[in-house]
Amino acid sequence: MAAGGPRLPDTVLFEIFLYLDHADVLSVGLVCQQWRAVARDEFLWKELFYRYYRVSRDVPRHPAAVSWYDEFQRLYDTIPCVEVQALKEHNDQVLHLSFSHSGCLFASCSKDCTVKIWSNELDISLQHSSNMRPYNWSYTQFSQFNSDDSLLLVSGVFVGPHNSSSGEIAVISMENFTLLSRVRNKPYDVFGCWLNETNLISGNLHRIGRITSCSVLWLNNAFQGIESENVNVVKRLFKIQNLNASTIRTVMVADCSRYDSPDLLLDYEEQLAASSTCPVFDLGSDSEEEEAKPKQPPEPAVQELPDAGGVPAEDGLQQFFDDIMGGHMRPAMTDTELETKVAELFVRNRTKPPEPNLLPTDSNSKTKYLIFTTGCLTYSPHQIGIKRILPHQMTTAGPVLGEERRSDEFFDSLDHVIDIHGHIIGMGLSPDHRYLYVNSRAWPRDCVISDPMQPPPIAEEIDLHVFDLKTMKEVKRALRAHRAYTPNEECFFIFLDVSRDFVASGAEDRHGYIWDRHYNICLAKLQHDNVVNSVAFSPVEQELLLTASDDTTIKVWRSPRAVRIRQARRSRPRKLLFSWLMNQKS
Repeated sequence: MAAGGPRLPDTVLFEIFLYLDHADVLSVGLVCQQWRAVARDEFLWKELFYRYYRVSRDVPRHPAAVSWYDEFQRLYDTIPCVEVQALKEHNDQVLHLSFSHSGCLFASCSKDCTVKIWSNELDISLQHSSNMRPYNWSYTQFSQFNSDDSLLLVSGVFVGPHNSSSGEIAVISMENFTLLSRVRNKPYDVFGCWLNETNLISGNLHRIGRITSCSVLWLNNAFQGIESENVNVVKRLFKIQNLNASTIRTVMVADCSRYDSPDLLLDYEEQLAASSTCPVFDLGSDSEEEEAKPKQPPEPAVQELPDAGGVPAEDGLQQFFDDIMGGHMRPAMTDTELETKVAELFVRNRTKPPEPNLLPTDSNSKTKYLIFTTGCLTYSPHQIGIKRILPHQMTTAGPVLGEERRSDEFFDSLDHVIDIHGHIIGMGLSPDHRYLYVNSRAWPRDCVISDPMQPPPIAEEIDLHVFDLKTMKEVKRALRAHRAYTPNEECFFIFLDVSRDFVASGAEDRHGYIWDRHYNICLAKLQHDNVVNSVAFSPVEQELLLTASDDTTIKVWRSPRAVRIRQARRSRPRKLLFSWLMNQKS
């Protein structure tokens, strides 16, 4: 390392430095002195960091990092990329994984129609398995623990009369694994979610025409066995019209109370302002630099819905029918176009206006957002709908059909819509609920949808978008690396998960992927033998990640640092036993 001496390639330097760091530097002699000098050279580590990880130089260092060397070490040593266990108790495709909030348990759902509960100890072990076939389920697809981990929501596909398929939600007690209640859920890919400790959200779908329908979202008490004429176990939350064969799917709830104190900030200016007052975690910008950047699909449009007022529905409909009868409609409309136009005119003056002031202004606000996929052009989900849930709506008390409605408030409007311009195949919230991550497969640029039953072709490359739910704006450039191959009509959900510093996702290319949220770079590919459907970080230990695959296995991944610590814990009793035996011999 002498001045003017030969300069080693960055990658070689990296491996040497890491080796020296983990070796006993007191025994390396002269090299040790060189290492101490290098370890203090922030400029060298900064240069090495940007070159090795190919991070854009306008991305600042993670605000929680003490030095560039520490950042280099973090991205090398704390990524859960070492496979430590493979769980093979399922005998069919594993579709979903979810951790309890304490991190002590996790649940898995599978095409084998079981939901399995696992104990997360030094070695993960199966604690319980519930078979849902006796309840006419075809398979289990999703699970979620309530906030105090006392109940588990399990969503599955229910086979009804004449082999018709719908969805159903079951609630299981974690105390004795008994089934407490079952709730119908239609369509099945609404999945369902907890609103609070004892109330969950389900869906129902009512057909109005061939491509027009109404989605009703219901609030259900987990304990359906309550028998009292004064206590409801169910209440209607919202009733929303669907156009062009679209439906509401994939519901989730975001809590607005932590928006002013997030774990990580993605906006650099906001990050700098926050770091001057208190230490917070931050999120980064560009990812790997591309020599020739391809044309990006249009950025998702975040839009507030217009007021539902305007021309009265009766006047608009009458004018429309007069134009048809008078032969003024040119060119002639198809049955599909006619149905959509009539539905739009009818709903115009039959919809409750959006709630004013959607964005939370009070950091102590108890408001929550109901988030779901929807659409307006075709049946494939291409929009994210956001509806505010007010405190008085978070209980089943009151009329079963919800608040009294006037005739001009037959439907509820959405408070916010995010247009993705592609097929949405996954969504996940950051732990602080500030950011929404969305997996999507883009439509061709400037495509026109003339038939709602024929959506545009979708890209094989998956885009991972990030939206700030405080500002309702997209932040950063979409993350990329993972791929999917199924066409629109066979497209399925690929679950992603977000920890404090990382985001992970499955893919159809037989890998799970991990990105750094601050630097927007892909850090690891995790190998399976088939499609990876779901990933899950431990909520208390982000260096532990689970992946679930069509190859019927659940793989457990830990970081290099966690593996070393676990090995040291395992070897300690052996060393003590060995020393005891040696003492006995002497």
